[in-house]
Parts: sequence; C-alpha cells; structure tokens
Amino acid sequence: MTTDLFECGHACLKADLPADKVEQTLAAARQLRAGTCSLDTGCAAVAVAEPGRPARPLLVHHSGLPNRKLASREGRAAFIHALAHIEFNAINLAWDAVLRFRGLPDAYYHDWVTVAEEEAVHFGLLEARLNELGYRYGDFEAHDGLWEMATRTADDVLVRLALVPRVLEARGLDVTPAMIVRLQKTGDAATVVILEKIYADEIGHVETGSRWFRHVCRQRGLDPAGTFRKILVDYNMDRVRSPVNEVARKQAGFDDEEIDMLKAMTGGRTQ
Repeated sequence: MTTDLFECGHACLKADLPADKVEQTLAAARQLRAGTCSLDTGCAAVAVAEPGRPARPLLVHHSGLPNRKLASREGRAAFIHALAHIEFNAINLAWDAVLRFRGLPDAYYHDWVTVAEEEAVHFGLLEARLNELGYRYGDFEAHDGLWEMATRTADDVLVRLALVPRVLEARGLDVTPAMIVRLQKTGDAATVVILEKIYADEIGHVETGSRWFRHVCRQRGLDPAGTFRKILVDYNMDRVRSPVNEVARKQAGFDDEEIDMLKAMTGGRTQ
C-alpha cells in the first residue's frame, strides 16, 4: 500500500513522544526510498504552528540555562541533553522544510527526508547515552530557539535555507571539534564517538542546505554570496561569534567569498 509523504511528514512533525517521532521518521524515510511513499508536490503546502513535543523538558529562555562543567557526570549529562534537544528540534525543522515549501524538484524533498532521518538517528544515540548516565530526555531545562527560527523563516524557502542549515547547523561545524577535545579530556569516549558521527553527518546537512540555497538563487537570478550576506544583515545574524571552521564549511558548500565574509564577521578568527 502506497502512503503519502506529506501525510507521513505531518504525523512525524505532530508526534509528541520522542520515540514515536523517531520511529515514524525512520519509517517514512524507508518507505520513500522503497518507492512505497508517494510524492505529490502539487498538493497544498502544510504549515504547522507548533510541532509535537513531550511535556518535558521545560522550555526557558536560553539565558536561564545554567553553565555546567563537563568534569562531572551531571555536567556531561546536561551537555548531552542539550545536544539531544537540538537534534529533536532538528527533526522537526527538517520535516517543516518538506511540508512548508512547494515548487521544488523531487530531489529537494528526498534530501530533507534524509536529513530528518539522520537527525532522528542522532537523537536516538544521544538519548541512549543519556540513559547510560542515569538520566532521561526531559530531566534538564531547554530552550526553544531552533523552532523560533523556523517561525522567523516560514515565508521564504531561500531565507530558511540561508539561516537554518547555513547558519545554525553550520555553527555546529565551527564548535563541535572543540567539544570533542573537551570530552576526550574527560575520558568520555562513548560520547566522543557519537559527536564524531554527528559532526560528519552535519557536514552533509549543511551541504544540502548550501546546494538548495544556490539552486533557489539561480531560479531567482540572484548572486548567492551577496544574497547570503543580505539575509544575514536583514535578520541580524551577521555577528559570527565562533571561529570559522574553513575546512568543514568548504566541504559543506561554502565558497571562498563566503568564507572570507564570515571571517571578517568574526574579526578574522578561524580554525
């Protein structure tokens, strides 16, 4: 029996329990690859005001989250919890990119379902590691900044592609190597393995965003680098606080002009 991708995606996005969201996402990706999930891009776009989420974690402003040291078991658990929360929201963001925007090639939808699938795998790995440390997803407070970005970029796929994969996810490429080093110093080899997988996969996610960003720019007759700069300025995202991981960003589809622009925005600090 053939199912509809957008119906499946809507169910995934609205699923409250993490286990359900992960299971349904993995199933939808398998069905799409197997050809048992139809892709009718002519149907109306679906906008979801709020994704499904469990009652916990309690969501607070990011400034209200305490700083914890990785040297302690609780500190590492809080760190892993924060990463798991990012990955949980990344599943929602990937499905929203599928459901909200129309008029793109079928490959666009296949790509973002693959991203949703990989984010679901990441969440599962982090949740399992959290459980090994004696904690559960929801035991620590978290913030809702990622979904807020989905709302800010809801009206234009070009802005979504610029700011979610090419800013938020790309920032992860900048900071994850240092996170891995810090975890190695604590002797937490199990978490290091998970972060190394996430880091490798996220290069692909950012590259997917870069590729489709350039595709939409070509459709609209826009210069990609100039358009990227304008979007960063228009959305007050032009203050890049972390070093720029040039190697990873180039693998992820950033060109030399964009790298130079980002380096200028950080005062020239690079990795």
